[in-house]
Amino acid sequence: MQENTTQIRVYRYRLYPTKPQEVAMFETLRLTRTLYNAGLEQRIAAYRKQGKTVTAYDQQKELSALKAECPEYAGVYSHVLQDALDRLDKAYKGFFARVKRGDKAGFPRFKPRQRWNSFKFKEVWDKKKGQWLSPGKPVDEGRRINIPKIGAVKCKFHRPLEGVPKTLQIVLDVNEWYAVYTCEVPVQPLPETGSSVGVDVGTRYFTITSDGEFVHNPRHLGNALKKLRVQQRTVSRRKRGGNRRRKAALQVAKTHRKIRRSRQDFHHKTARKLVNEHDLIAHEDLKVSNMVQSNLSRSISDVGWSAFFDILRGKAESAGRVVVRVPPQYTSQRCHACGHTCRENRNNEMFRCVSCGHEDHADWNAAKNILGRAVPSALNGSGVAHAVV
Repeated sequence: MQENTTQIRVYRYRLYPTKPQEVAMFETLRLTRTLYNAGLEQRIAAYRKQGKTVTAYDQQKELSALKAECPEYAGVYSHVLQDALDRLDKAYKGFFARVKRGDKAGFPRFKPRQRWNSFKFKEVWDKKKGQWLSPGKPVDEGRRINIPKIGAVKCKFHRPLEGVPKTLQIVLDVNEWYAVYTCEVPVQPLPETGSSVGVDVGTRYFTITSDGEFVHNPRHLGNALKKLRVQQRTVSRRKRGGNRRRKAALQVAKTHRKIRRSRQDFHHKTARKLVNEHDLIAHEDLKVSNMVQSNLSRSISDVGWSAFFDILRGKAESAGRVVVRVPPQYTSQRCHACGHTCRENRNNEMFRCVSCGHEDHADWNAAKNILGRAVPSALNGSGVAHAVV
């Protein structure tokens, strides 16, 4: 199998628009959201009348007529308008794919202002000439970037932009603007360490490795719940549609943003340490979407296993490491020493095999079993090792 020599990496930079530029960016959000909703309405009407839907290509062909009829759309870059319809088409394809799989379908919805916070330039680099196109091009000695129809916006490049830029997305995060570049960068493998590790995840300890390292769960949401309750009560007491309610809701959004960023920073640092120290990392192939329906839903959502696994795989791919997902069945009930499996082996955090008497921390024993399923030579007891990559 041919190995990938490049990967997609995302770079996010803070923007500092002037007041007129920010007005233009908000107007772009409003127009693209209106276009998305109009496209959705057109598709629904076409299906009700003709029994078939309208394609994204058909809708994009009508953009020229739309600009002639509604001059305000002429002030929006054409690729940005096309992307709004592409997002609608992606939502439709996702809906039909879920119907085909028998999952909960979720028909595409009309977007309110609160749920539309970005617009995208689909192409920022000329492959033939090997140079920047107009969108996203750094200007003014790298202190600003060019955003068509908006102007040269001040940008803080806190780290170099590497690789070949593919797309640019302008994102509004609560009350801050960001430029998000998607780049194709070469893979830079790290030196081999000769080490493999199994990782078990939990809610008390975030990760427990087969090497015996326990990483405590920082509980970012749990520690901020008291503050959030006070802020949310303040919102509920404010009059709907009032300026004071809007300001109170903004404080809640800022608190959630801080929680999200703290969790993401913790995920990145934990994943980076694992990738730097091990050639192979094994973890359970958990169905987190099913697990959050339990009585531990808040704790599981707070710890963010799915996001952590995605970050871990991305860093491993960039460093030439291997991440293996193994079936999670009975990893916490199987004795690593003799292979005996039964429910009585585990009592909360303590593991004591009823067959051989082996005692261990339950999560540490599970991490060893996870590694054993990924690397058969790591099995000390009986059993069949199998891995899902």
